[in-house]
Amino acid sequence: MFDTRPDREAEVVLVGRSNVGKSTLMRKLTGHSFDTGGKPGVTREPNHYDWAPEDFVLTDLPGFGFMSGVDEDRREAIKTDIVHYIEEYADNILVAILVVDGKSVVDIIDRHSGPDEIPYDVEMFHFLRELGIPTVVAVNKMDKVDDRDERLDELCDRLGLHPPWQQWQDTIAPISAKRDQLEPLYEAVRTHLHEQQRDDLFKFF
Repeated sequence: MFDTRPDREAEVVLVGRSNVGKSTLMRKLTGHSFDTGGKPGVTREPNHYDWAPEDFVLTDLPGFGFMSGVDEDRREAIKTDIVHYIEEYADNILVAILVVDGKSVVDIIDRHSGPDEIPYDVEMFHFLRELGIPTVVAVNKMDKVDDRDERLDELCDRLGLHPPWQQWQDTIAPISAKRDQLEPLYEAVRTHLHEQQRDDLFKFF
C-alpha cells in the first residue's frame, strides 16, 4: 500500500492509464520534474507535490492498465493500490483529474468492452463519481486529434454522459499538456474548488 502521503487535508489527484501524459501534466502544474521513465509503468509509487502552508497536496498516482514488461499480477496490484488509496482519502480529495489520451481513448474503451469487461477508464470514472469525488476528464494530446468534437462526443457517450460534450465543460477538458494548452482543465478544476469553498487554491490552477 502507498504510505508516502504527506499529512494534508486537501488533495487533488491525477489518475489514468500508463502513457497518457500524466507526468507531463504534473510537471506543468507544479513546475517541477518528477522521475518518469521513457516506458509506461515507471511511476509505481505516487508522486506527491506538497504545499504545506496551504495544507494541500497534488498527487500523481501510478498509471494503470497495460504496461510493457510488467506482468499481470503486478499490474493488478498497482490498480488495487490505487483504488485503496482513493477510497482511503476520498474525503480529502477535492478533485480527481482522470487523464486520457484523446487520440486513442475511444478505441481503447471499445476494444475492452466485452460482456464481462468494463474498460479501466470508464470504471475509474464511475468509481470516482460513486465516491462523491468531483472528476474532470483531462483529454490530453488533443493537438493530434483532427475530428475533435466528434471524438469528444464519442468519449462522453462511452462515459455515460449525454453528448454534445460542450455541455460537460466542468467534466470534459480537452488539453495538450506538452503544448501548454491547459485552460479548459484549469477552468473545470476551479469550478469544483469554488463549489467546495477553496478559491484559495486557484493559484495552483
